[in-house]
Parts: sequence; C-alpha cells; structure tokens
Amino acid sequence: MSQPKPHVGPDRVLSYTPDWSSVDQHVAAPEWFQDAKFGIYHHWGVFSVPAFNNEWYPREMYIPGSPVNLHHIENYGDPAAWPYHRFIEGGQDRAGRHVRFAPRLASAGGAFDPDEWARLFVASGARFAGPVAEHHDGYSMWDSRVNEWNSTATGPRLNLLELFTRAYREQGLKVLVAMHHAYHFTGFFDHVPAQPTATLRKLYGQLGSAAENRLWLDKLKEVIDLARPDIIYQDVNLDQVDEATGLEFLAHYYNRALEWGTDVVATYKDGFNNKGEVYDYERGGPAELTHPYWLTDDILSTSTWCYTNDISYHSLDQILHSLVDRVSKNGNLLLNVGPTAEGVIPDEQRALLLGIGDYLGRFGESIYATRAWTVHGEGPTVMGGGAFTPPVAGNEQDIRFTRNKDNTVLYATVLAWPHGTLTLTTFATGRIDLGSLRAIQLIGPEAGQYLALDGCRQDEAGLHVVLPSRAPFPAPAYVLRLLFSGPIPALRP
Repeated sequence: MSQPKPHVGPDRVLSYTPDWSSVDQHVAAPEWFQDAKFGIYHHWGVFSVPAFNNEWYPREMYIPGSPVNLHHIENYGDPAAWPYHRFIEGGQDRAGRHVRFAPRLASAGGAFDPDEWARLFVASGARFAGPVAEHHDGYSMWDSRVNEWNSTATGPRLNLLELFTRAYREQGLKVLVAMHHAYHFTGFFDHVPAQPTATLRKLYGQLGSAAENRLWLDKLKEVIDLARPDIIYQDVNLDQVDEATGLEFLAHYYNRALEWGTDVVATYKDGFNNKGEVYDYERGGPAELTHPYWLTDDILSTSTWCYTNDISYHSLDQILHSLVDRVSKNGNLLLNVGPTAEGVIPDEQRALLLGIGDYLGRFGESIYATRAWTVHGEGPTVMGGGAFTPPVAGNEQDIRFTRNKDNTVLYATVLAWPHGTLTLTTFATGRIDLGSLRAIQLIGPEAGQYLALDGCRQDEAGLHVVLPSRAPFPAPAYVLRLLFSGPIPALRP
C-alpha cells in the first residue's frame, strides 16, 4: 500500500510521511535560525579522558603503529587488554592512576557546572547551543533505554543531555543536539576485533546492518523526546544509513515539531538533498555568496575538536572575521569548544568566547537578524572555498556586506582600520545609483552609538569614505552603516 500524502493547509504542512515528496516541504531554515547567526556546541565525552591527539582516539588506538596506538600502549597497555570501554568502566593506567569519564557536578563537589557553561555561551553572543550527544564512539550522553552504554548508567551517572537542555533553555538559548552516530557502525571501529558479547558488539558497532540502522533511529527518537531540540545536527555517513530509515527520522522529527508548535532545523553533510534540510560545511564555507541558507561548524582549536593536553588555538581576529564572512555569504556559524574531562572550559577558550561576545555586543546589529546582500564583499583576502578551509584574518581592504531585513540599511564591515579614506569599489558610479543614500555612520564603541561620517564622494572608482587617520576606538573589525531613504538600490553587474 502506498504512503498517504501529507495534509497541506493554506500556510503549512499538517503532517509528514517518510518520503521525499513530503519531507521536502519542510522549511529548511526558519526565520529564527537565519536571525541567530551564531551558536556553540561541545565535543566532550569519553575521548576527553586520554586527551591525546583528537576525538578519534577510540578508533585510532586500534590502528597498529599509529601515534594514538603507540601512546595507548605506552600509557595504558595493549588495546586487546586495555580496550576503549575501560575509559567508561574505569581502570588503572600504567602509572597506577584510576582513569574514567566521570565528571562531577559542582553542586556535588566537582568542577562541572552546566549552568555556568550556559551563562558563558550567552556572554559569547550565541543564540543556540548544545552538546554532541553521541559521537562516533557509540556512547550516549543521556538516559537511554536502547543503549546501555550511556552517561546515566555508567561513567558520571548523570543525564547530561537533560542537564544541558535545561541549562541552555533557562538562559534563553535554542537547543541543538549533535548526533555523529551514523559513522559509529559504518567504519569508525573497523579495526576493532569481533567482540564476544552482545553488549560489546553494540558499543563497537558490530550488530549487523539491520539492527544498527534500527538503533540509529531509536537513539534519535530518544533525544527528540527528551530534549525537543530546535536543531538536530548530523555528522558524516548519513548516506550509508538506509534511505527509508533516514526518511523515517525526518518525518518523525518534523511531526513532533508540529506537535510542539516549533520550527526546527535538521542539518546534514551527506545523505539528504538540500531541500527540507540545511547543508553544513565542516570547518569552512563557500567562497562566494551561496543559496540556500547554510551552516558551517568550526573549532576554536587549530586542529582538534576535543580538549587535548597540547591544544592550540586560532586568534580572535581569525574566528571573528570568519564569522563576519560566513554571515555575509548567507550562512550561520556553529563554533565548537572542547572542555576537559572534568567539565572545565579552559581559560584560553573562555577568553576567545568572551572576545566574540564583546564584539557582538557592540556591533551585533550588523550580524543578528541581517540578510545577505547582492554580493558578499570585496577585498584581496580569500576566505572559504569549501570544507576544511581554515579561518583567516582579513585586512583593511577587506569589506563584508550585510543588510537589515527591511532592506533600507546596508552594513559594510571593514576587517581592519584603513587609516584614512576607505574606497568601496562595489559602489562605483557605473554599478549603483546612490541618490537615495541619506547618511553614512560608523557604529561606535558601544551598541547604539553612531559617529557621522562626512566628506564622502562617489566616482567611477567607488565610494570614497573619509575616515580618521587613527581608529577612534579599538575593535577587531569596524562597521559602516549606510542608511537609505527607501530600498537599497539594485547593484548592476
């Protein structure tokens, strides 16, 4: 029997069925998501305990001769005798120290405080936040009925997803839940030998295709019911999940959102079709303005998503300029932090987050609730170009454009102070009629402060804006506010 078609009202779908013609009617990027621009998530879990190399420690410790394998043998023993699940159950390392993923709440004498994390993320300017609720390693950070390898039954014995959901919503943040478990059973543990028990086969992704696909879906249904997430972020290998199973997830999530009366977002890197879902560029973004609306996930660190003992970081300018660039190209930034195994966000990460928050607190009107303009910007610095393109800082010739939703204010963000006349080549006389331009202002050192800029002129080279020879206040970037008496004029080719 064929599936019934969705019931469609005059303004919205009333129910979804698990087929593309139905789920494609879902609005991929609702207005709140396009307004938000900036969110935070965290790679934190069992892999944070060894704190070595990266979050793929559970996989690479089983690859003979790899740096992680050699490190594991030296510090813990051969993986055959000291397997990954010892970090969950607890065990002695070669130095005699007891190691286990078992953070304790600050209220119980530990260092982990989800409420404090939430306050920090709000101070950073984030509009949505959430955990990696399950990474490739198969460890669930909630009270799971379908997976005994979870944070409530083992390790910290805390329902971490519930704690984060409550803390973030209390601070007014939308909730994101990141699920990376499509790769769990499609290759992540391919160097792990066959396990002797059903419970270990579940942890190491050895249940067989049918059971693993069912488990993939059941886990998603649990986090949907527990967290009611506004965003479900999915990592790689969705294209290796059975198509029918993936469609069942989408229909279930969208139907639950209809029950809640909320507009939700499902992201993907592969496996879906860029109609009802939002495409995510990992650690990068497009080189040019791109439609439809998209997301990128990136890291504060220069190399790893989780905390490691030798972690290093990008500069504030690199991170902020990449945020401005991505917003100008019709995208959102989801930025990752990596707490320690004990649940502490390191000081270096805090400083970067607060630096972002300081900028957004002052110049946020050029970021939040804006929309991309006809072109994203101008200048010599190339940013983006696909996935895995590292953030770079711009210079005084690099400008990025956004506009307000009324299309009457255009923001030109200059990525360093130009020390004198700034020429916006995009506004050359042959390209745009500036007859309706009524004022140009510099957004001041505090939100809502505007400094008038006089002496501007337009010619065939561009719009020349006279600026002070020295920056009137320090900032990682400076924002010009072009006010028009009507709609921003169309830009000619």
